[in-house]
Amino acid sequence: MRVLIVCSSGGHLTQALALRQFWGEHDRLWVTSPTADARSRLVGEEVIESWYPTVRNLPNLVRNYALAHTVLSDFKPDVVLSTGAAIAVPFFAQAHHFGARTVYLEPVDRITTPSLSGRLVYPLADQFFVQWEEMLAVYPEATPIGVVL
Repeated sequence: MRVLIVCSSGGHLTQALALRQFWGEHDRLWVTSPTADARSRLVGEEVIESWYPTVRNLPNLVRNYALAHTVLSDFKPDVVLSTGAAIAVPFFAQAHHFGARTVYLEPVDRITTPSLSGRLVYPLADQFFVQWEEMLAVYPEATPIGVVL
């Protein structure tokens, strides 16, 4: 299976790394922020750096939309996995066009209120996971999996 892991650095990257049991045995490619944190934690992994910052930055959203198109068409993933944040949106918006399924994990710090990226990708996700039962009030079709970290 080919897995495209799309996430911001920091806590989102920590969450994605905690899912190693899922992606560790598969052909994978990372798309993440061009930060020292991400670079140091993903040594030995194949990484493409996204345009940053992503939050409420329209020019970088457009650039990341183009990046998503290129990465999805070149890598041809079976699954796009994201733990957030804004970088997930352009990839999820296009993933199905390239035949990929989408899986999103709402961050652990979202206990009763949704993240902006979660709200945007929820209708696009084939699987949407939450770490707290309370989030089912926000995302009724989500699957609670407990705390990943």
